Amino acid sequence: MLVCAGLGNPGRRYAETRHNLGFMVLDALAEDLEVRWKEEKGFYFAAEGMIGDVSFRMVKPTTYMNRAGMAVREVMDRYAVPLDRILIVVDDVNISLGRLRLRRKGSAGGHNGLASIIAQVGSEDFPRLRLGIGMPKSGDLIDYVLGAFDETEWPTVKEMIDRAVEGIRCFVSEGPDAAMNFCNAG
Repeated sequence: MLVCAGLGNPGRRYAETRHNLGFMVLDALAEDLEVRWKEEKGFYFAAEGMIGDVSFRMVKPTTYMNRAGMAVREVMDRYAVPLDRILIVVDDVNISLGRLRLRRKGSAGGHNGLASIIAQVGSEDFPRLRLGIGMPKSGDLIDYVLGAFDETEWPTVKEMIDRAVEGIRCFVSEGPDAAMNFCNAG
């Protein structure tokens, strides 16, 4: 089994914030695949999809970002999914707006969601698709990531979401190397 977990914060208040890009990408993929989200027993919503002849599970934690690892650990244990078969989709301030970066493993890089996953699973060895939101020009970083994209950013964000969906499709159907070539090219 392959799992794709998008990170974000639950609730309408955070729906279109920078920190919820992981949710936005998986919602776009679920819509594209015409699958519905179901609340699972535990700390997440899940949807099952097919890309080609490969079935996979999408997961959105219902905890806040800094506790996202609880849901990932739960899914990993419940379905006996090896860590290298769990793709995490997450925003990243260290990447410029609109850019994607897919890696097989890496540090948390200051991201609380990734830090939570690393703490829960005891390893940094899981693939992650990082979605660039860029650094704030001024002001507090927390306010920035919990803030909504401004109107001028949305065309770039929508294009990034579309590319991320295609990157996930590639990851599921062709594997991590092909997906890294696709995602990291732009």
